[in-house]
Amino acid sequence: MPRILESDVIAGVFVVEPDSHGDERGRFIETYRRSWFPQGREMVQANRSDKLAHTVVGLHYHLHQADYWLVPKGLARVVLHDLREGSPTDGATLVLEIGEADSRGVFIPPGVAHGFAAVTDMMITYMVDGYYNPDDELGVAWDDPEIGADWGVSDPILSARDQANPPRSALPADRRPHAGLRR
Repeated sequence: MPRILESDVIAGVFVVEPDSHGDERGRFIETYRRSWFPQGREMVQANRSDKLAHTVVGLHYHLHQADYWLVPKGLARVVLHDLREGSPTDGATLVLEIGEADSRGVFIPPGVAHGFAAVTDMMITYMVDGYYNPDDELGVAWDDPEIGADWGVSDPILSARDQANPPRSALPADRRPHAGLRR
């Protein structure tokens, strides 16, 4: 049985430590089950992204969408920050590493900003419980001192979008997540 551990830093974030079974042919890992996440919904879209070492992606967030991340190749330093007003962990930041060596996955609820630094060249797969919606693709500054994330990379490779995200203090009121907000 895999271990499903709720974060003691950010409410509603779950880290999955899966069982791994192997023999001379290779390895088998069950990476996801809907039943592991009591507040989760059906995942409806899966995506893959390949990143070069020293790339930073994020911080992104959604008002209505949850994500489930897995890094089957390489190593990522994941940064999560609770933006949800009314959450018991509002303002908390969690940093953890996931990758092919441990095969851990992470469930990220709506309103929790998320990003990662590619420690090595890597591949990330992520499932989401909502189809792509540009109105629910939001961001906060990856280097906001209020968030205080340690990305573990110097001179990161960043997209124009991620360079332009505002600090937490400048997020518009109508784009701030609230605990329990979900369609």
